[in-house]
Amino acid sequence: MLNMNYTYRIYPNAAQQTELLEWLETCRGVYNYALRELKDWIASRKCSVDRCSLENEYIIPADEPFPSYHRQQNNLPKAKKQLPHLGQVHSQVLQTTI
Repeated sequence: MLNMNYTYRIYPNAAQQTELLEWLETCRGVYNYALRELKDWIASRKCSVDRCSLENEYIIPADEPFPSYHRQQNNLPKAKKQLPHLGQVHSQVLQTTI
């Protein structure tokens, strides 16, 4: 099977460049938040509750579900209501960022 790919070069003006940079910053923040949420959940399950260091790990409730891709993706509309700057980036872009 032969796959063909096209590559397009874009030449954005100054206003478009600033908008793209803002989108990248927003996507970076969303990615880092999702990664931190996942790492905190995993770290909270590694040690017993009576032996966890309060300085290094967050104590997350035991009944808190695993922050899977679909759970984090479904939380994006709630996050957009709390953080209006997330609405500037298209929803599909944020979904693929997670």
